[in-house]
Amino acid sequence: MLHHFVQILDFSKEELLRMMELTALLKRADKDGACPKLLSGASLGMIFEEPSTRTRVSFEVAMTKLGGHALYLRPGEIHLGARESIADTARVVSRMVDAIEARTLKHQTVLDLAKYATVPVLNGLTDFNHPTQVVCDVFTMTEHAPKGKKLEDFNLAFVGDATNVCISLMFICARLGISFTQAAPAKYQISEAHRAMVRDACAESGAKISFTEDPAAAVAEADFIYTDLWWWVGQESEIPERSAAFMPKFQVNGALMAKAPATARFMHCLPASRGVEATDEVMDGTQSIILDQSENRLHTEKALLVWFVYPRLKRPSEALLARHKGLVEDFLTDFL
Repeated sequence: MLHHFVQILDFSKEELLRMMELTALLKRADKDGACPKLLSGASLGMIFEEPSTRTRVSFEVAMTKLGGHALYLRPGEIHLGARESIADTARVVSRMVDAIEARTLKHQTVLDLAKYATVPVLNGLTDFNHPTQVVCDVFTMTEHAPKGKKLEDFNLAFVGDATNVCISLMFICARLGISFTQAAPAKYQISEAHRAMVRDACAESGAKISFTEDPAAAVAEADFIYTDLWWWVGQESEIPERSAAFMPKFQVNGALMAKAPATARFMHCLPASRGVEATDEVMDGTQSIILDQSENRLHTEKALLVWFVYPRLKRPSEALLARHKGLVEDFLTDFL
């Protein structure tokens, strides 16, 4: 059965935890220089509608380490939605690769790719969500868990705009039972429609989701303090208004971190506008785990690729491999 990785709430708590267990196994193997070539011969088509550092590098290196190959496909090099329909692109590319990773400006593009593709589609970021990032984030949180705390005991405070990452963090916290608080001006808090999407998940997992305009209250009991950019692609005209709304009250700086427990860790998905949503003092400080997050994108991507692609790969016997090799060699001997 074909499965895609488009939205966190498509997966159960058990499935998400298993993905993170697989991430841990592959990370340990990588650190030993013994990453298994589980995707030998497989190919990943990587569609990018905007530039990327962590998503592109992590997926491409992940495929290489797993024995496969990745192709970087950007606008101007393929006809996605321009001279060719998204449906046709999905169908054609599916005939040539074993999976598609897509980072798109509009969420509907990924939904359309998944609708028409005949191979797994992995969402590498849209204007709505960023599921690969938040699986990585929670995995990183487990590596830095406060002493004596289980995952269900974690408190995550997100200080800033309701970005795609913020929304995805709310989704994964709701599914896993992690307490989540967003601190932002009311206008920039997660919408009621998106909050409604996690009510059933919270009821099942026991997660507590809350919103406040008081960042100090949000971080008071936080184990992890997370922030992101205050504006995204297409919001450039709103920069003056957004800056006025968030600065300085919602900047994560030394003063705000001092209001949190001393064990709290600082997180940012990057890229960052240093000196805007967070100061260098915090980003480069001893409580920061942003580089661990960035590295863990690689290990998370390895796990997701194995999870979705490995079960679909054909694994021919040595006899079958030898048979086809012999047929081709006989042809070359006779006719070339």
